[in-house]
Amino acid sequence: MRALAVSSDAKRIDEISAILSGIDQISSVATFRGSLVGQVALPAKGDVDVLFLDCISDPEIELPELERLLPLYPQLTTVILTAENSPDVLLRALRMGVKEVISQPLAADEFAAALRRIDQRSRTTRQTRGKVLAFVSCKGGSGATFLATNLAFGLADAEHKRVLLIDMNLQFGDAALFVSDRRPPATLADLAHDIQRVDAALLESSVIEVLPNFGILCGPDDPTQAIDIKPAHIDRVVRLARTQYDYVVLDMGRNIDGVAIQALDAADYIFPVLQLTLPFVRDGKRLIRLFQTLDYGSDKVRPIVNRLEKSPDLKVEDLERALGIKVFATVPNHYPSAAASVNQGIPVIKLARNSPISRALLHLTKRVGEPVTAAAGGFLSRLFGRSGDGS
Repeated sequence: MRALAVSSDAKRIDEISAILSGIDQISSVATFRGSLVGQVALPAKGDVDVLFLDCISDPEIELPELERLLPLYPQLTTVILTAENSPDVLLRALRMGVKEVISQPLAADEFAAALRRIDQRSRTTRQTRGKVLAFVSCKGGSGATFLATNLAFGLADAEHKRVLLIDMNLQFGDAALFVSDRRPPATLADLAHDIQRVDAALLESSVIEVLPNFGILCGPDDPTQAIDIKPAHIDRVVRLARTQYDYVVLDMGRNIDGVAIQALDAADYIFPVLQLTLPFVRDGKRLIRLFQTLDYGSDKVRPIVNRLEKSPDLKVEDLERALGIKVFATVPNHYPSAAASVNQGIPVIKLARNSPISRALLHLTKRVGEPVTAAAGGFLSRLFGRSGDGS
């Protein structure tokens, strides 16, 4: 389990962190020195399984804030730390969904016992945790949106998975046009404006239904609305989506800003899409270096070569040497089927199932869910996961 400890007391947060670090059930500990007051989301990036909230000093300040934030995290288990087992505090905590209460003096065996009970309950009530796949264009015209939308369709149609595609190209996204002619009932910007109300029902009602098990959450209608979408909004939407879908596919576009980094941090796999030409190789190297700076491991970053044709000048092996990373997959060039798919807004797998592109994509649908062999952290995870004052 991944734990987050929140306390305004520097000594106490060190004490909590030391206790948790010595418990086998805890795989990682993030700390935040401060209060939940004014926070629009939990003060940690990346997934958190258990929150330890210090309410020893003043539960009347922290409990209302906890009650406000808990609906945003349906999978989160919360433990509060109190000065004494006050009946009023216990009843209030129980009503808001707190699972465990630990009172002073803080003891390692009390923490361990609480975590054992939490683990036992989670074995029977564990929710779906879908995989998040992020497609990033190394250069304009790479075909990343084409691959993202068609792969998402393939996962739903051929693999019978429940899939959500989120258009993260916030200024000029048009992912829906590749597979549907319907207008969205709501957009990512609409959800951001009403983030406190976002739940599974609202999310599902906001998507374009392409198939009963495949929907698209579109980007803003107006490019100026992109400025209103914050990293915390993406954190909330992606966290929720992965509890409702087997796969969440992110069509990222090319901008790498705070919002994009939040999405990339949440991704299980990142697929940089490029072609086998020198300009793509140059931009691909830059992007891979950026991902390395953000501490994304080699298993998380999985390049895809799109529109592959035999070339006497460049080979896939040359690209791998230039990037310093193995190519995960290749998709052949077949202009007639790709052009027909894009022009008609029909997935290529549906329109031309026997085309070379469709065969490559159907093969890829069976591989994208391969497990991660090495955990990869993220820049925002490290930034907010450090112990310290958190201010």
